[in-house]
Amino acid sequence: LQQFTDTGNRKEHVKITSESKPGFLERLSETSGGMLMGLVTFLLSFYILFTNEGRALRTAKSLDEGLSLVIPLDTIHSVSQLNEGRLVYLTGSLSTSKPLFDPSYGLSIQAVKLKRNVEMYQWVEYEDSREYEENGEIKKETKYSYNTEWKSEVVNSRNFDREIGHKNPSAMAVESFTAVSPNVQVGSFVLSKGLVDKIDSFKQLSLSHLEDPHADVTRGGDYFYHSENPRRPEVGDLRVSFFYAGLSGDDPHLGSADQVTVIARQRGDQLVPYHTKSGDVLQILYPGDLSVEEVFQKEHESNTMKTWALRAAGWMAMFVGISLMMRIFYTLVDWFPIVRDLVNIGLKAFAFCVASSLSLLTISLGWLLYRPLWALLVGLLAVVPIVVAKSRIPSKKQQ
Repeated sequence: LQQFTDTGNRKEHVKITSESKPGFLERLSETSGGMLMGLVTFLLSFYILFTNEGRALRTAKSLDEGLSLVIPLDTIHSVSQLNEGRLVYLTGSLSTSKPLFDPSYGLSIQAVKLKRNVEMYQWVEYEDSREYEENGEIKKETKYSYNTEWKSEVVNSRNFDREIGHKNPSAMAVESFTAVSPNVQVGSFVLSKGLVDKIDSFKQLSLSHLEDPHADVTRGGDYFYHSENPRRPEVGDLRVSFFYAGLSGDDPHLGSADQVTVIARQRGDQLVPYHTKSGDVLQILYPGDLSVEEVFQKEHESNTMKTWALRAAGWMAMFVGISLMMRIFYTLVDWFPIVRDLVNIGLKAFAFCVASSLSLLTISLGWLLYRPLWALLVGLLAVVPIVVAKSRIPSKKQQ
């Protein structure tokens, strides 16, 4: 069953499909597959949690080691052999040997990176589904809607539920690209590729001072349009914008060259990665003029955020894994709605408590070799969720 409506550039239709309700054995088979996936997810969570703690501690020790060894340079305009192989700190303006060009649009800029972003006006499909039971069958109602939008990736309309009337071109006539300067310096020092990769704060380039590059290209705001009428684009039309990162020369429209702060190993006139005794690599770059202490503080904060993000991911993987492995109990009582809902709540509470306890225990094992006392405290904390859950179960005497 399909129903169609057309609302300007947005079209939609509804499709309803039905299938017989799966039998007990079929649902049991699906549950068995989910249990296997749950076991894999459960085991993966231990790896994430355990290795994350070792990584966090190693990174923290490397940062402390770097802070104790780093040497501020007296000048960035000459290279001193006394600092050969040492971890050095410097701040200064970015400079590049020559501008970056995009001859197709008559554009050039003295910067570390220049990005051309191409978007095409295309049909995009959205779907919204809901399932319900009717006459012993499971029915699925899906509403498909189509809208025209600017997209930087080609949307494959062959995967649409209804391609007729919503067909997109298979490729863009103009490609996106990012140009990177082959030689980036701060004073007399050449930045390594790893440091250049960290220069990624892109800003959109204003095109107001440029002319239309071709007869079939029109400038509108900060875009070049490949369109007969940019105000009313058609599917397949293109618009092009430009972004830059690391301004490396004084520009009458953009201002002075960007300042950066760098901490890396000096090797001749190059700034390269520094390998710490703890096993980590230090090559740090931040925009602006920061002190040594501010740089390492930011690195510690970044390490802390990453550690907690991976802890959360590890706990979630464990929770999902346990839930999938226990799903069989839900399947066994699926025919009884009230019992099914109670079992579902109980299984989620069980998964929450066990995942919390095992996560804390795994984290404590990760700290055991480095900080035994802290590991013991976290290990004791792992018992709390189980004690809380057990305290909510009434004893036989009370019953």
